[in-house]
Amino acid sequence: MGRVGVLLLNLGGPDKLEDVGPFLFNLFSDPEIIRLPFRWLQKPLAWFIASRRTKTSQENYKHIGGGSPLRRITEAQGEALKEQLKDLGQEANIYVGMRYWHPYTEEAIALLTQDKIEQLVILPLYPQFSISTSGSSFRLLERLWQENPKLQPAEYTVIPSWYKQSNYLQAMAQLIAQELDQFPNPDEVHIFFSAHGVPKSYVEEAGDPYQQEIEECTVLIMRTLNRPNAHTLAYQSRVGPVEWLQPYTEDALKELGAKGVQDIVVVPISFVSEHIETLQEIDIEYREIAEEAGIHNFRRAPAPNTHPVFIRALADLVIDSLQKPSLKLSQVTQMKKKVKMYPQERWEWGITTSAEVWNGRIAMLGFIALIIELVTGRGLLHMIGLL
Repeated sequence: MGRVGVLLLNLGGPDKLEDVGPFLFNLFSDPEIIRLPFRWLQKPLAWFIASRRTKTSQENYKHIGGGSPLRRITEAQGEALKEQLKDLGQEANIYVGMRYWHPYTEEAIALLTQDKIEQLVILPLYPQFSISTSGSSFRLLERLWQENPKLQPAEYTVIPSWYKQSNYLQAMAQLIAQELDQFPNPDEVHIFFSAHGVPKSYVEEAGDPYQQEIEECTVLIMRTLNRPNAHTLAYQSRVGPVEWLQPYTEDALKELGAKGVQDIVVVPISFVSEHIETLQEIDIEYREIAEEAGIHNFRRAPAPNTHPVFIRALADLVIDSLQKPSLKLSQVTQMKKKVKMYPQERWEWGITTSAEVWNGRIAMLGFIALIIELVTGRGLLHMIGLL
């Protein structure tokens, strides 16, 4: 089989407060999804938006220790995966490739090329596929493969999504169960799944399978948990004037409070590592909303991080993919057509303030569209298009 490598893909996040500004600049400089009418406008606009948001974002990161733990956790997951694979008889080098901060995907590719990896498994740390997360990284990798002759001899295979993996479901069920058991009446606790949102147009116009995979994943986790608890699925981190997947987390929490629900366990279903969406947005912002709504017993299931059953799930995915026919980047789901990002409901802004959004490129589309309109005087409908 030759030398085997595993490339773990993730978003990335600022390691310290000084990194927040450059990190945001990287987010908003991405031309893959935000198409501007003038190429020269991309970076100046990214600088303008990042400059406006840096101070607020830094305040949010101060609440969680001054930086994102995402790199540390992802590297720990990589080390644990390497050991688990070794125990299963599969030697492999592990590489971490972040989309918007160090270690960048390009850095990981340079390392695995230097190591002369002959068989590569590309494994995004997003259980469910979205064109805005895994898809963005896959598009970058496809371009790198086309531009770098040294990559051509390497055989590779892609794992687009893996939310059905049995050990992943088991790990999620165990993490939920341990929180339920902290309550006096565990069976009466409401389980609240909170997934990162995406604009509704991604699903309806571009054919993004994300919503379907999230909904199916929720059903599978509840089936694996095999407990009688009621549950809700909602979507967090909405920002901007466009309509995102609903129900929104803040609205769903208020609705449960109005119904008299007092005990709740929040499950960050689309996240496998702790970062600002879990530590700041859920643990601080949504907790406050829940308490104001009358939900006084609020707990959160931790992200899988390096949970041993979760690491076994990743190892099984790698081994299974090495034994199956390879799946190429060009075969992975892509945008079907252009998607216009314009206000589809009343003009309003999301209430959450977290900076390290699961996909910062889409989280600020509404703001970007507004700035472009102000700068150029041209309509949103003609200005913003997505590949």
